[in-house]
Amino acid sequence: MEEKVKAQETTDRRAFIKTAAIASAAFMIVPRHVLGGKGFLAPSDRLLIAGVGVGGKGQSDISSFDKSGKAGIAFLCDVDSRRAANSVKAFPKAKFYKDWREMFDKEHKNFDAVSVSTPDHNHAIQTLAAMQLGKHVYVQKPLTHDIYEARMLTAAAKKYKVVTQMGNQGASNDGPRQMREWYDAGLIGDVHTVYAWTDRPVWPQGIQWPQAKAEVPKELDWDLWLGTAPYKDFVEKLVPFNWRGWWDYGTGALGDMGCHLLEAPFSVLNLKYASEVQASVGSVYVDEFKRGYFPDSCPPSSHVTLKFPKTDKTRGPVTVHWMDGGIQPERPEELQANETFGDGGNGTLFIGTKGKMMSSTYSANPRLLPLSRNKDIQVPEKFARVKDGANGHYAQWVEASIAGYGKQAVSSPFEIAGPLTEALLMANLAIRGVDIQRKNAEGKAYFPGRNIKLLWDNDNMKITNFDDVNQYVKREYRKGWTLGL
Repeated sequence: MEEKVKAQETTDRRAFIKTAAIASAAFMIVPRHVLGGKGFLAPSDRLLIAGVGVGGKGQSDISSFDKSGKAGIAFLCDVDSRRAANSVKAFPKAKFYKDWREMFDKEHKNFDAVSVSTPDHNHAIQTLAAMQLGKHVYVQKPLTHDIYEARMLTAAAKKYKVVTQMGNQGASNDGPRQMREWYDAGLIGDVHTVYAWTDRPVWPQGIQWPQAKAEVPKELDWDLWLGTAPYKDFVEKLVPFNWRGWWDYGTGALGDMGCHLLEAPFSVLNLKYASEVQASVGSVYVDEFKRGYFPDSCPPSSHVTLKFPKTDKTRGPVTVHWMDGGIQPERPEELQANETFGDGGNGTLFIGTKGKMMSSTYSANPRLLPLSRNKDIQVPEKFARVKDGANGHYAQWVEASIAGYGKQAVSSPFEIAGPLTEALLMANLAIRGVDIQRKNAEGKAYFPGRNIKLLWDNDNMKITNFDDVNQYVKREYRKGWTLGL
C-alpha cells in the first residue's frame, strides 16, 4: 500500500511539473513586473543555498545572503542543534540536517550553492564535495587547514567551473582598491617589506590538552564534529570557539586573522606563493623554571617572516612579516607619538622606496604616512568598488553565482584565496617546526626546527631542507574520511 501511495505521488508530481512547464512557457513574454510586481524575482534569479555550519559565524553568513534579496536559505546543517537553534528559528521553511553528507546525498538537486562555516579541519572535504556536485561555494576563512587542501580546492574551482568566494569580507572593502590605486600611481615607490600584526589569539593557546574527560552534550554529534581529525574524547570548552588554538582543528591566529590582514598585500602587490619562511614563537612556562612543551597547541605568540619572489608589481622580492599575540613592529618614524598605529590591535604596513602606507583590520581606513599626506591625494579611481564594501561581499557572491561561472567578478575567488591561504599555512609550517623534538645519542631532547630558514619547493609542495614539517603539508585523515579525489 505504501509503495502505491509513493508511486501515485511520483505520478502526480510529474504531471504537476509538466503542467507548470507548459504554463511558464506560455508566459515567457510577459514582463517580470507584471507577474510579480516590484521586486519580483523569477526562480532562475534566486540562489538556493544550503548552509553547512549555521551557528555563530555561519548564522551571520546565511543571514547576510538572505539580506541580499536574491537568495533563499533552503537547507540547514549543523552537528550541534544548540548552535543551530537561532538559524532554525530564523528560517523555519529550511529543512534541517545534522550530517552534511546526508543532506548532499538527498537534497543536491534542490539547491544551487553551499555556504561552509565549520571548524577549519573540515572545510576542504565539505567544500570539494559541494563543488563536485556543481555547486557554487562560499567558505569561511581560512579556506583550508592544510596546504595540500588549498591547492586542490584552487584547482577544483576551475575544473568544476563554479563561483567561489572565501569569507575574508575585507577583500570587498574600498581599502584594497584604494591602496592599489595609490601604489600603481607610484605614491610610495616600490614596496619591498610588509608588516601585518594582530592582538589575537583571544582564545587559549600554548596550553596542555585537558586531562578531564567530559560528557558529550546530547545535542552534539561529536564524531561528526571531529570529522577528519584524530579521535579524542570530548573535553569542556573546546566547542564552539576554543578549537582554534589546537592544531588538530584550527590554524591559530594566522588562520583566523591572516586572511584579513594579508589580503591587501596580496592584491596590491600581486603576491602568489612564498619561497622561504622562518619563525620564532613565544614561550610558555608551566612553573617558574620549566618551559612548557605543548606541540598540540598553537603558541601564544609568534613572529613569522615570509619571502615572496618578484612579481609584475615589484622590482624585487618582497619580505612579509607576520606578528601575533600582541607583538607589533616598530612604529614608523613618520607616525606621531599619539597617532594610532593600524587600528591599535591590528594593522598592515607597506614600506616602499618612496614612502609608506598602512591600514586597519579588513584593509579598512588606508592612510599614507605621514598622515598629513592624506589631505592632498589626487589619484583617480580606476578599480570598481563593491557596493556596501565588506557587507557587500555576500551579495557579490550571490549575484555572481546567479550569473554563472566566469560572468561576474568576486573579490576573493579561490584563484586568489588559495595562494593566500597557502602562504598562511606555510607560515604555520615554520611555527609547528619550532616544536618538533628529537633526542641525541645521550637521550637529551633538542629542537632541530628552531633558528633555521625553511626552503619551499612550490611545484612539489614540500620543504626541501627540513623534512619533518612536511607531515603537516598533507595530513592523514581519520579512517573513514577522504577528500574524494
